[in-house]
Amino acid sequence: MLRVDVSKQLGEFALQASFTSEGRVTGLFGASGAGKTSLINIVAGLLTPDRGIVAIDGDVLDDTSTGLHVPPHRRRIGYVFQDARLFPHIDVRGNLDYGRRMNRLADDPAARKRVIDLLDIGELLDRRPGNLSGGERQRVAFGRALLSKPRLLLLDEPLGSLDEDRKLEILPYLVRLRDEARIPMVYVSHDAAELRQLATQIVMLRHGRIAAFGGVKVLPRTPV
Repeated sequence: MLRVDVSKQLGEFALQASFTSEGRVTGLFGASGAGKTSLINIVAGLLTPDRGIVAIDGDVLDDTSTGLHVPPHRRRIGYVFQDARLFPHIDVRGNLDYGRRMNRLADDPAARKRVIDLLDIGELLDRRPGNLSGGERQRVAFGRALLSKPRLLLLDEPLGSLDEDRKLEILPYLVRLRDEARIPMVYVSHDAAELRQLATQIVMLRHGRIAAFGGVKVLPRTPV
């Protein structure tokens, strides 16, 4: 369960959000500038709220009333950005292993094989990111995040930089992540059709405030 009850002033922009989600995929929906990325950066620990609480399964990560702020590297949260952010000088195998090593986790060949099979990236292991398509890079980024054994996965518009063909290539893998990896996800998007396929709960942001919360039926039928 993810609990968020925070406020943050960012220049002239004010973010204020309060929700509790038990969904497998919490879709964070809104137009550009609504505050989506700022909100997940607070969950990730990259931003500190001015006021409020962030907690995962009862484990409090931020509590401004007591001055608690757990740093990002201790939160056990995976983060996949719109651009895959792979290391260009390291092959796919090394990129996949980076999260495990940074978190000082023991090598787990069985888990690695499950993730590689899940994302169908076994044939890419010896290649470098520069020799991958955009969709392949994102699949490797998903794998790297999963192999860090997170308790929550944040995905910030992971299909935003891809063309329609590549999006159609990646969406089935995201559905498999949802159904098979069993790691709760927060999925940021301004594409309602995308979220209808993936999300189980929706947090709709508008101008830094929550405009709606519920199932996918709260999503608009027309572009925001």
